[in-house]
Amino acid sequence: MGSGNDFAHALGIPKKTDHALVHALSGQSSQIDIGVFTDDNSGRKEYFDNTVGAGFDAVVTIRSHKLPIVKGFLMYLTAVIQTIILNHNPARIQFQSDTESWEETVLMTTICNGGREGGGFLISPESKIDDGVLQFLNVKKVSRGMMFRLVPEFMKGTHLRFAATHLGSFKKLHMASNRPLYIHADGEIFTSFGSDVRNVSFEILPNALKVVRG
Repeated sequence: MGSGNDFAHALGIPKKTDHALVHALSGQSSQIDIGVFTDDNSGRKEYFDNTVGAGFDAVVTIRSHKLPIVKGFLMYLTAVIQTIILNHNPARIQFQSDTESWEETVLMTTICNGGREGGGFLISPESKIDDGVLQFLNVKKVSRGMMFRLVPEFMKGTHLRFAATHLGSFKKLHMASNRPLYIHADGEIFTSFGSDVRNVSFEILPNALKVVRG
């Protein structure tokens, strides 16, 4: 019933609604991880089961909500094209995880519990929702042409062979940006144009949610 059904995909839930309902009523439950992130200035918290995006993919989400005609993957793909053309705005971010610290200029940072978002973009193909860690995927500052080049790679999950991408794992992560961060959480808008959130923290909550999986 969702726009992209990416969390359902991570759980292995059948695509047909009636099959999914039968599965939900008769399947066995198990526990999965979820994540929590915090706006370090206001203290506002948000829990997520699949992905959080800061930067490019958050703007894609904002734009997708303004596309009433198309749905599903086509909706997100249309929003991706609009964002590449209209919102090519990298940020300089300081990252501090439980194992390392570094600084990068990035167009996009996606925090992954599940590996897919946008109805079919394989952001972190090896992510598992019950392994006790989160992944981050950074796309560094590149040209608009390179962003268009990366789109089909994200659809196939082969983008990690490009130097413009950086994938890592963590249990805790802090981000401090030199410009406002536009953020989505599981496809819901957390901050949008005009906000000034620049410092956020993420943490994994292992085995925090009981679900019926496929």
